[in-house]
Amino acid sequence: MKKITADWVCPVISAPIKEGVIICDDAGKILAIESREHHDLQTLEVHQGILIPGFVNSHCHLELSHMKGKVDTGTGLIPFITGVVTKRGAELEQIQEAIRTAEHEMLENGIVALGDISNTTDTFRIKSSGRMRYHTFVEVFDFLQDHQATSTMDKGRAVWEELDLAQGSARTLVPHAPYSVSPALFRLINEFNPSGGATISIHNEETPPENQLFLNKKGDFLSFYSSFGISLEHFAPTGKSAIYYAMDNLAAHNRTLFVHNTLVDREKIQAAQEWSQNVYWATCPNANLYIENRLPDYAAFIHSNAKVTIGTDSLTSNWQLSILEEMKTIARYQSYVGFDYLLRWATLNGAEALGFDDTLGSLEPGKRPGILLLSEMGPDWKLQAATQVRRLL
Repeated sequence: MKKITADWVCPVISAPIKEGVIICDDAGKILAIESREHHDLQTLEVHQGILIPGFVNSHCHLELSHMKGKVDTGTGLIPFITGVVTKRGAELEQIQEAIRTAEHEMLENGIVALGDISNTTDTFRIKSSGRMRYHTFVEVFDFLQDHQATSTMDKGRAVWEELDLAQGSARTLVPHAPYSVSPALFRLINEFNPSGGATISIHNEETPPENQLFLNKKGDFLSFYSSFGISLEHFAPTGKSAIYYAMDNLAAHNRTLFVHNTLVDREKIQAAQEWSQNVYWATCPNANLYIENRLPDYAAFIHSNAKVTIGTDSLTSNWQLSILEEMKTIARYQSYVGFDYLLRWATLNGAEALGFDDTLGSLEPGKRPGILLLSEMGPDWKLQAATQVRRLL
């Protein structure tokens, strides 16, 4: 049995506890949370700082870890995607070593669960070891070509079936983005996933050309598809932005994790939350800055009581894999976002979105969420450049 205490304990589901004590068994399962005054100080493991649950990284592309530094920053999404497609190749052992290193980095940074996009089986060996809980999103896309939907789905299913799930992990077959998935492929995805029991991840509204395509069939996606010999002659614009096309084709009864959302406003958030009560919004601020030099309007999400989660995206589009660094970026550029919001986004909301809140996301008896120590916080619980995280359990 362990008894861990610090200046504050933040359960997430309730108010912070001054000088709280977390009592847990040797496997890290929380048995109780009490006040320090009820314990002999000599029986406690005492720390300075704030105790919080382990971080949940709701969006990553672990299989792209070998591409760190290979794609330029600040180019916009379409040149970025082109860079990923043309520079992705590498020797399998190089890819595997980069994946191992990236997972170790996340574990060291206090991440206990990952929502991970997979287009290949490259990460499956690492995931089978069960060092953290993984929700693997096997991603499919047919570039809006209805006639390729069946063959695309067959390939995605073949990848999905290769994953040997570690205990506590999950897998779902999901669409890539509105601009890359036809209605026919959406239908096959909906039929494949269990009714009401799946989390569907989809990239959403992260660049202006994405909305231009759906609004009036203009913008850079036309030349992007043309450069790969893909015709959009059959494509008819909807007259609405991309998220409405996604909602028209997704199943509202599933959990839906919209990813990036840099162009989403309050009207779209409200529309999505009227469409489904199971909507989550993943933000990857450092990746948004890396690719598009923009951030979402977090005030729109806060004022809409939206369930925001935090991801890192991949090392292709980020400088590190640290949820704390993502929190710091939000606090630096949109400092009105308080620590209470950031903590919930980084823990419980992510756990709920991935379907892992049975054991993760909050400090409460019965859970095994991991325990992290935050130190070097600024006045009024402000994250600062010097703030550090250390994993205790």
